[in-house]
Amino acid sequence: MVKTKKRKIKKRVKKLRIKPKLKRKRLRPTRRRPALKKRKFRLPRGRPKRHPPTTLPRRRAPVFRPEKFQQLVGKGKQRGFVTFSEILAFFPEVEKDIKGLEKLYDDLEKEGIEIKEAKEFLETEKLTKKEFRRVTPERIDPIQMYLKEIGALSFVTAEEEKELSKRIEKGDEEAKNKLMRANLRLVVSIAKRYIGRSPNLTLLDLIQEGNIGLRRAVEKFDWRRGYKFSTYATWWIRQAITRALADQARTIRIPVHMVETISKYTQARRRLLQTLGREPLPEEIAAEMGLEVDKVRHIMKISQETISLETPVGEDEEDSILAEFIEDEKVPSPSLGAARTLLRERLKE
Repeated sequence: MVKTKKRKIKKRVKKLRIKPKLKRKRLRPTRRRPALKKRKFRLPRGRPKRHPPTTLPRRRAPVFRPEKFQQLVGKGKQRGFVTFSEILAFFPEVEKDIKGLEKLYDDLEKEGIEIKEAKEFLETEKLTKKEFRRVTPERIDPIQMYLKEIGALSFVTAEEEKELSKRIEKGDEEAKNKLMRANLRLVVSIAKRYIGRSPNLTLLDLIQEGNIGLRRAVEKFDWRRGYKFSTYATWWIRQAITRALADQARTIRIPVHMVETISKYTQARRRLLQTLGREPLPEEIAAEMGLEVDKVRHIMKISQETISLETPVGEDEEDSILAEFIEDEKVPSPSLGAARTLLRERLKE
């Protein structure tokens, strides 16, 4: 009993012993970041504005491809020059990018290659009787008069071109007119190539559109680059004529980019027609052009030419027209009309 009491006393003594205080490290107070205030967003009154969907612009194929340029440079270094027809053969859509054409001229000059003019651009050829009849017989006399007038005008030398272009920069209108008059024969020679492309545009119309392109070339010509004015003006004239053909050739206007795709479609169709010996399917044309079948069918639908309802049908043009052979779906058929009248008479009886 005594031992057990002693043990209990020892345990109590151990509990009552005061332990030494340990020195605690003072910690620096941490700075608390202020809590962000919750903002209340209020919806605007009324209907929300609908923004139009953003569509990325379509990437167009480059006109001046580097591999074609290297081929042109290789051909030019062998002879020391290149001609217009060779530039057109390598870059057929050159009139789309006039600034790129100027850069092409600069690159050819750096390579030491000259750009020579073809004789066909400067020759003052006379139109044959067949060409006159094919254009518009009633306008033969005005064309002949115009050709006589521009035939009397003299050409301009390279030095005179520089002097005139310097005067044009200062705003001299007389210099503009003189440079234009000296290159009117160039417009005629280019416009003759596009005869028959459109029944709505005669030769005089094509010449007029080419003169508009010549005017733009006169305003934007830079004599410091070193090339002749006729080399620069040719592309502006071609661009103006092709744009006019795209805008006015059809009864229903088609955009210019669609006209280009239609021309590519016709070329692909002709190639397949020669190779296959039959009319190609839309799937085959789509594989040749690298387009979708639905896109090719859309091009086929657009490329159809409009026909007037008053076009004569048959050998005798005065007898019948196309409108007489087209059924009017809104008007009931004669048999149905007769049946209705008989039914009404019987009901009245």
